Amino acid sequence: MHFICGTCGTQYRDTPASPAQCPICEDERQYVGLSGQQWTTLNQLRQDHRVTVHEEALGILSLTVEPHFAIGQRAFLLQTSEGNLLWDCIALLDEPTIECIASLGRLKAICISHPHYYTTMVEWSRAFNNAPVYLHRDDAQWVMRPDPCIHFWEGETKQLFGGLTAIRCGGHFDGAAVLHWLDAPGGQGALFSGDTIQVVPDRRFVSFMRSYPNLIPLNATAIQKIVNAVEPFPFHRIYGAFPKMTVSTDGKNAVRRSAERYLNAIRAAV
Repeated sequence: MHFICGTCGTQYRDTPASPAQCPICEDERQYVGLSGQQWTTLNQLRQDHRVTVHEEALGILSLTVEPHFAIGQRAFLLQTSEGNLLWDCIALLDEPTIECIASLGRLKAICISHPHYYTTMVEWSRAFNNAPVYLHRDDAQWVMRPDPCIHFWEGETKQLFGGLTAIRCGGHFDGAAVLHWLDAPGGQGALFSGDTIQVVPDRRFVSFMRSYPNLIPLNATAIQKIVNAVEPFPFHRIYGAFPKMTVSTDGKNAVRRSAERYLNAIRAAV
């Protein structure tokens, strides 16, 4: 049985009993809840949870699990002129969701920002004709359900299709990536930032952390690397990991001024 961690949503390789621990949650960037390690399965999730699909903009759909499960992130279905891409992943996959996505055309590939959102990526791939799943090789150790559908990319960028480019920024994880869509609706580019560049409730700003739940900051070198990685790419909007967390205008400058604010804060603390 493929057990799923109730805290991070990661699905594990086939075992007769639930794993003794979740290395992803025991890592300093995540946590084991107050009730201890909890496990579920995809079939159990389907009984009392559902996937909500929301149109963020023309050609951009977000998918979330309701009621809240695990980390609570949203995934994005991006409809490009060359096929559809799923950016990031959620733990729940059910027949209504499969039918909804299939009705919009072929899912050409899946690309995921970092290990906290790997979830049930193999299930998603198999549901859509073994669509390739692209992960950065620097995070290969965090794959808990290996499968031939997983393709590791290397280096600083990966050209996908339809004006989509994965950009390795590091920071939150060694291989933490964001996704740039040059041809995003509105014609000014968009950035899908996962947790690498975190949209905050102010939504005029973003932030950067090694661990969000445990409040572990990044150092100045890591912040500058993230900023430098996205600087060559034009983008107006930033779609963050969580519902409604979207910078709707002036996204490029939001990253710049947020990094400056962050760096000033950690320098003042020295």
